[in-house]
Amino acid sequence: MSEAPSGPRALLHLLFNGARAVDVVETALRLGLLDALEPGPVTLAALSERHGLVPARLDKFLDCLESLGLVRREPPPDAHGETRYAAVPGLRAAAEAVLGPRSQERDRETYAWRELYGHLPEVLRGERSVSPRSFDWPPRTPEQVAGFEASMAAGLGPIVETFRAHADALFPAGTRLLDVGGGDGSLAAHLLEARPGLHVDVYNLPSCEPLVERTRRARGLEGRLGFVAGDFLREPLPRGHDALAFVRVLHDWPEDTALALLRAAFEALPPGGRLLICEEFRTPERLAAQFFWSYFLMGVDSCGSRLRDVAFYTRALPALDFREVRVLPGPFELVTALRP
Repeated sequence: MSEAPSGPRALLHLLFNGARAVDVVETALRLGLLDALEPGPVTLAALSERHGLVPARLDKFLDCLESLGLVRREPPPDAHGETRYAAVPGLRAAAEAVLGPRSQERDRETYAWRELYGHLPEVLRGERSVSPRSFDWPPRTPEQVAGFEASMAAGLGPIVETFRAHADALFPAGTRLLDVGGGDGSLAAHLLEARPGLHVDVYNLPSCEPLVERTRRARGLEGRLGFVAGDFLREPLPRGHDALAFVRVLHDWPEDTALALLRAAFEALPPGGRLLICEEFRTPERLAAQFFWSYFLMGVDSCGSRLRDVAFYTRALPALDFREVRVLPGPFELVTALRP
């Protein structure tokens, strides 16, 4: 079985050829080759015939994927058989998540990254920054807000999967949930469809209300999906909810702001109320994704977004008097805690 290249020289070769490597994987995704390779194994001849590709050229293409550690070759089952190919488990989903259809907001982020490329000495000396027209944080105009929330909704798949796996235990019938910074209500809509006895209020800036209203109408959630306007950086969090969620919110702010929000959540929850935190936590597998954010955020002083170790929360929550702190498994781990 092929393995990803290791060692500093192999890593630097891979980085030098990064654009070409992405081109290969995007092409495999676009042509449907990953759909055939993941359940594999499949022969070169079968792939060529199914997709109308030149066998000799496809052979080199598969060699590219193998050299990246993404495809493995299997010897023929007998002397007259053909070599067969299979993708490593999870490649199709990973390629779709990382390289799938781009949102307008992600395209703006890529443009911002290009403003920094080749100018890191000036960035580090404070002489160059990402311009607000490329990336403005927090979003200010209605267009920026809509673009940002659309990009967040596009990446909800793993989060929805995690919440659904634990929904029965987290949301007994009659639960009222406050989704702090809940975007356009897309996550709330998924939860409401999974739990008929649930009510969710999205707490967000006033400019997000039309977006939540659009989601409410489109998903037929009148009476169950509400909206509360406010600014969690300037106002106490609303009371009257059995549970309160921060989903991909806390990691966008410095530690002191994140801790202040956790304190505000404690004050807003009733005794027995549940706190939920779901975001990408810092693990070896996720550091590669963090590279992109850390790179272009070097030029954005107003945003301190970075992945945190889950231990940051498992230490902070007991110190704030939360009890029964747990980390629930899933594509995105989910931290839960109760107010005593």
